[in-house]
Amino acid sequence: MENLFKKIESNSNFFIDQMNAAQNLFAGFVTYNNNFIIPYMISTEYFRKAEVSKLDTDSPGELWSAYVDLLKFNIKLLSRCFSGNMQAIDDFTNKELENYLIALYNSFSQSGGENLDNFFSRQFHMITGVSKTLPKAIKDIEPEFGFHFEGKANPLFAETERFLLYRIQPTDQNVTVNEKGKPIIIIPPFVLGSNILSFLPGENKSYTHCYANQGIPTYIRIMKDIQTTPAFQTMTMDDDALDTRYFCEKVMEQHGKKVTLNGYCQGGFSAVCNILSNELDHVVDALITCVAPMDGTRSKGLGDFLNSLPPRFNDLIYGTKTLPNGNKVADGQLMGWVYKLKSVENEAPMASFLRDMFMVAQMEKRSDSISKTAAAINYWLQNERTDIPLSIAEMSFASYNIPVTSDGTLPVKIFDRELNFKGMQKKKIPWLLCYGENDDLVEKKTALAPLDYIDVETAPFPKGHVAIATSWSHPESECALHTRFGPDNRYRGPVRFQLDLNEALDTSAGTVTPESDTTHGKSLLKKEGAKTKSIQKEPANKKTANKKTANKKTLPRKKAVPARTSIKKQVKKQTK
Repeated sequence: MENLFKKIESNSNFFIDQMNAAQNLFAGFVTYNNNFIIPYMISTEYFRKAEVSKLDTDSPGELWSAYVDLLKFNIKLLSRCFSGNMQAIDDFTNKELENYLIALYNSFSQSGGENLDNFFSRQFHMITGVSKTLPKAIKDIEPEFGFHFEGKANPLFAETERFLLYRIQPTDQNVTVNEKGKPIIIIPPFVLGSNILSFLPGENKSYTHCYANQGIPTYIRIMKDIQTTPAFQTMTMDDDALDTRYFCEKVMEQHGKKVTLNGYCQGGFSAVCNILSNELDHVVDALITCVAPMDGTRSKGLGDFLNSLPPRFNDLIYGTKTLPNGNKVADGQLMGWVYKLKSVENEAPMASFLRDMFMVAQMEKRSDSISKTAAAINYWLQNERTDIPLSIAEMSFASYNIPVTSDGTLPVKIFDRELNFKGMQKKKIPWLLCYGENDDLVEKKTALAPLDYIDVETAPFPKGHVAIATSWSHPESECALHTRFGPDNRYRGPVRFQLDLNEALDTSAGTVTPESDTTHGKSLLKKEGAKTKSIQKEPANKKTANKKTANKKTLPRKKAVPARTSIKKQVKKQTK
């Protein structure tokens, strides 16, 4: 004991480390707590405004009952949050208590191994890692994460009032794009942003570049800035379908083949709806979806969370932001917070802080720095949330509140047309449906809903929601996207699927005509002669045609028929 006190007295670093550790611990926890609390404060203001606007909609008795139910819901949520924090603290204690007792014994007995100095120094580095080292790594990864279209590496190909279409160039300088190959247009998630599909291109971890690096003509549709684009703020699903058709027409003109539409997450459901609307019949002949929610009511996470809300409060109005120009949009930050609430046991501030602390400690034990993958994931989680048009929010809201009917009819409409999964089979469009085996955001049952109505080729990937865009986008990974994988190589990655479609087209005819069709990955094409025909016929009167083209500034728009009222009525009917 005397030796221990002498050592402590002679080593002022012991006390300095403890003071710094306490300061860093407090600062780190405050940061994590703020990240959780700020969306809550925003939501309370939306709640107040919504309740003021709805005061006269319910009787006092109904209002009292709804608030009692909301109180019960909040108590249950707080209980889960408290339980998650306590579990995290318990796990931390169990991991470190034994090490502390060993260090204490070694210090008293002057034995070898970790002593108290080493133990507290290690704790200090763990806390510093999550409070200082991790934030710095997240900030430093920004230039390597995402597309960075401002760099002009990927040129702008086409544009509408709401979207930009960029052509993605290979990162592999030895690859030459096959200009006559079958092109693909990727539809990114709306709330989660497009940059997750260009995770770390310099590290060969980019979903979008997986296609380009195989010589495939690759395009991605990017949302314009919603804060400065009124046309996007008020966009309807009808506009979404028409803009997608316009982009497909331009790409088809460029390459002479119909387009494969590829939607990731929310973009996958949007792509399915666009195809089923019949607006893409002459320009799209194949579909790929990745971790896309096809029937949100089957979700045990987000779906059950929304269903547990009192019916009065399960309404988009509680997440609606009013912009300075008066237009209303769905708050992306708040929608991201809802994902945390559904798993609040794991996403509570203390639980998140301690989890990240151990993650960083393990990484620093293996190397001197935090991995780029971990830094990029955290950058995405912290920065890639965007507001979205109400029409898109209502599309998802309907999907998670109204089930697909027994005959396969979806709970949303485009141009007031019913959308039915069976339309895919009637159109003979080959569809590859990729999903995550351990996806806790879009669960397996939610993604595989179409299989109850039609035959769809599936590809299960290990891990969770973004693994296809991160882990498996590396060309040397176990489930590389351009390969076959699984037992007996029975599954095709999405890039392999696209390559096989193009090979089938070239083998069958060498070129695609407007009359081309496909079924289950095998092309049924009218063969051309030795001379290749163009997709668009040359008009008889070239001057007239050129004049029309010059005068055509924007794509003609059909009159939009918003489905917002009908969706809300359906939701009320379901909840009653």
